[in-house]
Amino acid sequence: MKKLPQIFENNRRWAAGITQADPDFFTKLAEEQTPEILWIGCSDSRVPAEQIAGVVPGDLFVHRNVGNLVIHADMNFLSVLQYAVDILKVKDVIVCGHHGCGGIRAALESKPHGLIDNWLRHVRDTYRRRKSELEHFQSKEEMLDRLCELNVVDQVINVGNTTIVQEAWSRGQTVNLHGWLYDVHDGLLRDLNVCVSSLDDLRALEAR
Repeated sequence: MKKLPQIFENNRRWAAGITQADPDFFTKLAEEQTPEILWIGCSDSRVPAEQIAGVVPGDLFVHRNVGNLVIHADMNFLSVLQYAVDILKVKDVIVCGHHGCGGIRAALESKPHGLIDNWLRHVRDTYRRRKSELEHFQSKEEMLDRLCELNVVDQVINVGNTTIVQEAWSRGQTVNLHGWLYDVHDGLLRDLNVCVSSLDDLRALEAR
């Protein structure tokens, strides 16, 4: 069935439920968006940003890709970041990874995956830099979980090293960067205690 009728039925029920709870919700939502948070997450279907954060449409500006990567040559990401920081004036940027990430796992597999292997090369770079730490884990799953965490830290650093964020800091604009992890096994978020609010914070994180 080309039209996927169940999706449209689900949408009607969802919109009706929102309207019943707040008759003016969509009227107000249509006027403008004023999110204070940019969420950079993984494309994984099990990791929906608004549901995880417990917020409603309009509260998050969202960018998702395989492995929640921040790549300085990615014009899609840079456009999202620039709009979020310079136009929407978001105060917080969250990089949220998750345990059980298929992208992280695929990055370390020896078999080819096609085009995505070029994208995931950045995860392999993180693995290579932290190989001595990662090799000490007794199980592969523990190692992959830790690599998911390290990948988030690297992406926070990458956000901080963009000209967009550094120019915002230089003009005194508040932009706080956070590294979080979502566990698909229990549905809970965990703060990785990575918070960067200035160039000094960024350099301290890089030196760890």
